[in-house]
Amino acid sequence: MQDKDGIRSVLKLEKLVFDKIEFKRLGFKNDKEIELRIRSNISQKQGADIYRITLVLNGDKPEEYSFEISLTGFFAIEDCPDITQELKDDLVSKNAVAILMPYLRSEVSLLTAQPGMECVVLPAFNINKMLEE
Repeated sequence: MQDKDGIRSVLKLEKLVFDKIEFKRLGFKNDKEIELRIRSNISQKQGADIYRITLVLNGDKPEEYSFEISLTGFFAIEDCPDITQELKDDLVSKNAVAILMPYLRSEVSLLTAQPGMECVVLPAFNINKMLEE
């Protein structure tokens, strides 16, 4: 179903939850570089156009702190007879992950905006390259 301009997406974020937010202080502020690792997991409800996408981000700043944030979005694809399974898979794997990224980015900044720390602002990620890896 499209709006009158034909630009509304058939992919809809139904629900968003943070599964895990964990922070561990290891020491005091230092000049070492933070190391970030992100991974995603995509699953589909059998026989339905309902998807669960989980992003997990691990951050390690040696001798200062480490954290893990896990975020899950539940998405649905509206019934649209013109859409192929290949397009559905592409929408979910790329667009759903892109939709979740600002929430993850915000949580990282909130978590690291503490006294005696330098706030981390995640850079823009190349979603296509991330999914290839």
